[in-house]
Amino acid sequence: EHADSVGYPAPVVDVRVLDADVRTGVGELLIRGPNVVEGYWRKPHQTADTFVDGWLHSGDMGRIDHEGRVYVVDRKKDMINRGGENVYSVEVENVLSAHPAVGEVAVIAVPDDMMGEKVGAVIVPSAGGPALDIADVLAAAAERLSDFKVPQYVVVRNEPLPRNPGGKLLKPTLRSETVWGAPLR
Repeated sequence: EHADSVGYPAPVVDVRVLDADVRTGVGELLIRGPNVVEGYWRKPHQTADTFVDGWLHSGDMGRIDHEGRVYVVDRKKDMINRGGENVYSVEVENVLSAHPAVGEVAVIAVPDDMMGEKVGAVIVPSAGGPALDIADVLAAAAERLSDFKVPQYVVVRNEPLPRNPGGKLLKPTLRSETVWGAPLR
């Protein structure tokens, strides 16, 4: 029933949401407790930015439901601000990756003079799936997402997305490597 929740905080840990959106309740998750580190080793500036008044600013965007369950929605640095509307890259990635022609996908912000940022997707076709038809993928996404969340830019990549040795997607690498063409919509 709550499969998208990361669960309840440990009894000795406090979690709160900073600057929660009035509609969704999503904001940055702040954490404090005896098991939370006090700072970064020999990095006073990073410590000052991350630890404020005893709270660890996690960089995770999330919400807490009425029963105290925590939901992590995205990383703050991966959130796209499209003309004042927040687009959580993970939500769009989950919808796009459900298409059988999509093998891997990363959703990142594309700078835009008018909107600030627009939604871009880097897609690796599925190895054993049907042929990749971008129009079909976007039409399927439009059935499950608000219009402003459907990618306006798509780049097809025929090699795996860049990852670190632990398998984590390297979005900064994609941001610097990807050359966006004209918007599709």
